[in-house]
Amino acid sequence: MAVPEIISIAYEPDYRTDKIGRYADGQFFASITYAFPEGFRHGEGWEDAKRLYVVLHRFDADGRYIDSDIWYAGTWREQQQRPYGADSVLAQAEARLAELLDALPKREYQDIAIRPFRLTVDGVLFGLIIEQGHGENEDEDDWAELYPDHLGFCEPWDGEYST
Repeated sequence: MAVPEIISIAYEPDYRTDKIGRYADGQFFASITYAFPEGFRHGEGWEDAKRLYVVLHRFDADGRYIDSDIWYAGTWREQQQRPYGADSVLAQAEARLAELLDALPKREYQDIAIRPFRLTVDGVLFGLIIEQGHGENEDEDDWAELYPDHLGFCEPWDGEYST
């Protein structure tokens, strides 16, 4: 089955899609996520390559991509060195995300429906990307993958995702 033009994403409180919804100017998808740059190969130094980002994507009411606010909070190594307190990488990321969400007028958490988009920041792929069936099963259906969160959306296109 072909990927639809507009992909539903279900709001799921207290889980991976708990910061999505609508606001006065359209729709939004926000998250805090670790990511590696494209092409990174695991090995020595991975703790510095694994970076934490605060992400806020904005879309119009019809799901067309408008823009993103992507903020680099720090590395996995930095978080491990200072895992607790207000100066930890994660605490700083959570504070930044709260600021971004508070700036969205008339924000309501709920299901959204957006169109595929892509951008690269710091060598990291962000976006909702259409993926083609591949591997041994050539009959595998296409799907949409949200990067770098690695949430996969597929038939029956009801907004549920797999990881």
